[in-house]
Amino acid sequence: MVIPAALLLFGMASGAVAQNLTKRLDARLDRPPFSRQIWGVALLDEKGKLLYGRNADRMFMPASNTKIIVSAVAAALLPLDGTVRTSLYAAGPVVDGVLRGDLVLYGRGDPTMGRRCYAVDTTAAGACDTDPFARLRVLVDTLRARGIRAVAGDVVGDGSYFDAALVHPEWESYDLNWWYAAPVAALGFNDNSVDIAYAPGAVEGAPVRLSMVPDFGNLFLENRTRTGPAGSRMTIDFFRVTGTERLWAEGEVPVSSRGGTEYFAVSDPNLFTAVALRSVLAEAGIAVLGTSRSTTDSMLFAGARAAAPLAEVESRPFRDWIFPVLNTSQNWFAEMLLKQLGKRFGKAGSWEEGRIVERRFLIDSVGIDSTQFAISDGSGLSSSNLVSPAAFARVLQFIRRHPRYTTFAAGLPQSGQTGSLRTRFVGTALDGRVRAKTGSINRVNTLSGYIEQPTRILTFSVQANHHTMGSRGMIPQIDSLVLEMGRK
Repeated sequence: MVIPAALLLFGMASGAVAQNLTKRLDARLDRPPFSRQIWGVALLDEKGKLLYGRNADRMFMPASNTKIIVSAVAAALLPLDGTVRTSLYAAGPVVDGVLRGDLVLYGRGDPTMGRRCYAVDTTAAGACDTDPFARLRVLVDTLRARGIRAVAGDVVGDGSYFDAALVHPEWESYDLNWWYAAPVAALGFNDNSVDIAYAPGAVEGAPVRLSMVPDFGNLFLENRTRTGPAGSRMTIDFFRVTGTERLWAEGEVPVSSRGGTEYFAVSDPNLFTAVALRSVLAEAGIAVLGTSRSTTDSMLFAGARAAAPLAEVESRPFRDWIFPVLNTSQNWFAEMLLKQLGKRFGKAGSWEEGRIVERRFLIDSVGIDSTQFAISDGSGLSSSNLVSPAAFARVLQFIRRHPRYTTFAAGLPQSGQTGSLRTRFVGTALDGRVRAKTGSINRVNTLSGYIEQPTRILTFSVQANHHTMGSRGMIPQIDSLVLEMGRK
């Protein structure tokens, strides 16, 4: 067979381009000090052909790139307009406007009782929620409309829809104090965190001024701080007596500082949400004679849940849950999604069942070799997560072709736009043309997504592990690799 000269020339040109790309990328990866890091890179064309690979089939710690997996699986499996209900049940009769028993707040894993925007265009109608109490007020308004004026028993936060494990066993103990490792339960309010604002005292040596929102009176914050000299180093930090709501602040804030805000995780989100409800009941003039408490015992109020609820509210739709997971890398939403997958498609609302659902999806639906991934959590906070660059690229190509890609894409950060790529690739040839998920934990930086060229879409995953350069050093290097990939 005679091969036309034009095809021969095309083949030679394609080969030359591939060799040129390989040389350019290798030159960047082999240049000290970056040559001392462990790199995993996969670059695929629109047909899935590997254009460049370095350790593409080896597993790496992906950090928040792990969120690509839970988001893709959720987008493909969950009904995007579906919601979950949060319900109030009566554990006793209502007599003359008094509930003669406990008032049970039963959650089904709604993470959307907080302040957050769910779209890049924050001016769009319904894009943002500004009041974390809004749904609780709807519940209480319904109670009042039913004539309930008092609760003789307790307010109980029932989180038994999910399992009893609130924190992942592989998360670092210090991380458990902060919003990014907030406990994961069937009830949630204000990201399961309190906002602690701090500002210098009036004069040097005075205690730092502290305030907490929301402040229901059930968290104790001890002030062990002082105001430091102008220009001194900020050393303030916050701690907890393990397993309690006894917090303390220590360190210094310079008198010249404007202060700031930290977001401190609560220890029991089922109780925290019940206490939030109690505050709304008081606001509405409904007295509660008992205490506030929580449970994860699924049998304790099974009888009450068998009856019709006193009131119910619905969460935002599942499609909205995916946006903060990808766009602003919200860990808690990712973990709530993972437990929701386990509850709906597995045997329980647990990390283990969520992982099983993800594993089966990646193997059976995406067709990924099971030896190229090992998932531990939904957010990537655990250093036990391991995923190869090739596996990420396959997931990204799968969801790109999926009918529900638009939901996934709506949350995926775009260079120069709102989200974690807002300041990256700006002013370059890829300004606005990279859609990708960032990732960062100790000694790890990652970026996986798409390069949207005029004539084709490239899919890539870049993972840098075991480095000592910090994000400031590694992010520009990762971006330079992506820029080389996007060169024509």
